[in-house]
Amino acid sequence: MPNAGFNEPEALAVIAKGQDKDEHIFQLYVRPKDSKAEQWEGARSGLEAAADVFNADVTGDINSLTSILSPIVSSASSVYTDIPLKASPTTVFSRFFSSPTSKSEGFAQILKSSEVQPLKPLINEIRAFKSDAELSNMRKAGQASGRAFTDAMRQEWTREKDLGNYLEYEFKRRGCDGSAYVPVVAGGEHALSIHYVRNDDVLRNGSLVLVDAGGEYGNYITDITRTFPPSSKFSKSQADLYNAILGVQRTCVSLCRASANMTLDKLHEIAERALKVGLADLGFDMSGNAMEVLFPHHLSHYIGLDVHDTPGYSRKEILKPGHCVTVEPGIYVPNSDRWPKHFRGMGIRIEDSIAVQEDSPYVFTTEAVKEVCLNELSMLAR
Repeated sequence: MPNAGFNEPEALAVIAKGQDKDEHIFQLYVRPKDSKAEQWEGARSGLEAAADVFNADVTGDINSLTSILSPIVSSASSVYTDIPLKASPTTVFSRFFSSPTSKSEGFAQILKSSEVQPLKPLINEIRAFKSDAELSNMRKAGQASGRAFTDAMRQEWTREKDLGNYLEYEFKRRGCDGSAYVPVVAGGEHALSIHYVRNDDVLRNGSLVLVDAGGEYGNYITDITRTFPPSSKFSKSQADLYNAILGVQRTCVSLCRASANMTLDKLHEIAERALKVGLADLGFDMSGNAMEVLFPHHLSHYIGLDVHDTPGYSRKEILKPGHCVTVEPGIYVPNSDRWPKHFRGMGIRIEDSIAVQEDSPYVFTTEAVKEVCLNELSMLAR
């Protein structure tokens, strides 16, 4: 329950209107203290801490939820929630092995006479703009993660899993709580799969490795991607493609400021046009659906408590101070006769995490080197 700052399972937060127009009552229902259960599972905060530490106005035992929620819900004119009222298996596999769905006797039954509204749009408007304290957490995550990346580039790597394990260790050693998400450590043509997470192959000399990883600090994430040679220097063709992408990434990062009057969709269009020119200069035939094949994902997404934060929040929103986003152009060249031979099989993405300010971007992840010359200087320190 990151929105309430409470990280234990089996907890429910309710925010209800008070008697006055601007009064709100924060209710937090949690597991009670239980010495026998805590001996096996670890300490619980309990009801007293819910009030004293987490500043709940009202607390209660989560095991009494039905009797607690019924009067709260019945007295409300509307209930805002995103808790699903019935199971919704999303794949053929999960549908096949799921029991037939029906409204439960629990939450759905309590809400059957209520006007239910989606909570997500309201939460998104709050979560989209980060406070100074939130920005501080994201900077700490970005700084620690960026330094871990740069240290990783100083070493030679022969296996994807070794590089991935090193980064996770370094994130924690430098102060992060852990990894923010399952990392991508994709050597060679594995980088053509956007969300390759097997991370179990060898890294071959002369190829590149694409690493998409980041640490989490105080529930806030950072998101970094770097692409570099795991045990040698960039070849000329690797450096040419890399620098074409880097130039676009730096331009788009510079536009992550309120004074530029940008949206994420506008930034994506700018990136597409610039990549198309850069790739044509490198000998790519950019006719037809070339951009769709070579750059199949969006340039940016919002970040914060989640790596894809505020789901459903529009990419058409004008960027304003407090918005936090990624900028991640990538080119993925299939091993096909359609593309110049010396670029085939390459996947290169460069990504930073950024906070929008009025006249300049605030890059959380600046410690992760990304210029080819700096990458190679890091490698010389091996």
